Amino acid sequence: MTQTSVKNTKNLEQQTPSEDAEKMLPLENGDRLSQPEFHERYLAMPHVKKAELIEGVVYMPSPVRSRSHAQPHAMIVGWLSNYWVATPGVDLNDNATVFLDGDNEPQPDALLRIENGGNSRITDDDYVQGAPELIVEIAASTASYDLHDKKKAYRRNGVQEYIVWQINKKRLYWFRLDKGKYVSIQPDENGVVHSVVFPGLRLAVAALLEGDLAQVMRVLQEGINSAEHGEFVKFLGG
Repeated sequence: MTQTSVKNTKNLEQQTPSEDAEKMLPLENGDRLSQPEFHERYLAMPHVKKAELIEGVVYMPSPVRSRSHAQPHAMIVGWLSNYWVATPGVDLNDNATVFLDGDNEPQPDALLRIENGGNSRITDDDYVQGAPELIVEIAASTASYDLHDKKKAYRRNGVQEYIVWQINKKRLYWFRLDKGKYVSIQPDENGVVHSVVFPGLRLAVAALLEGDLAQVMRVLQEGINSAEHGEFVKFLGG
């Protein structure tokens, strides 16, 4: 083979895309992928902090605003954190990747799961696999899929309770799975919603919507001090 032929062969090899390069195409909003394909591309983009696969479609959220997402997110995590600290055997995650099924890999704003005997587990590479018992989503610009495709995926996979805080409309939805369907849990006469899956987890909805975190925490503490919460802690301790 002549020197010119060798040079041309090398150029041809460089111009031919390899299978690895094909697999590492960047994620794009609206891509239709399987969960394994999505996860592989997501891992290859460490600069991307949040991307989700919902019903086989890639969603890449816009930059996070302060009062319409980051602050409400902090309030929810603060509320759940107090319950987590008081409830050994319960696990709280903030923005964790969840392997749900072949078409869904969400990254919920917050989730609560039962560590032992629950419906999810932590994989060897440190992801949540399966349906956490409770998921919370802050819906500012994402209400369209938080209340539709994502809700459908969570219901089908057995997420027992699903909270959506719709910021722009000052609404909070708390759904409970009942016979394969999501039904809305309504506040009691005091405006408080009680979790069914996590006894003692209580939310003063109006106080949360008005930004009165002190009242939210007072009501939660009443739940933590309740007999039902004490029994739940004993049950988790086995």
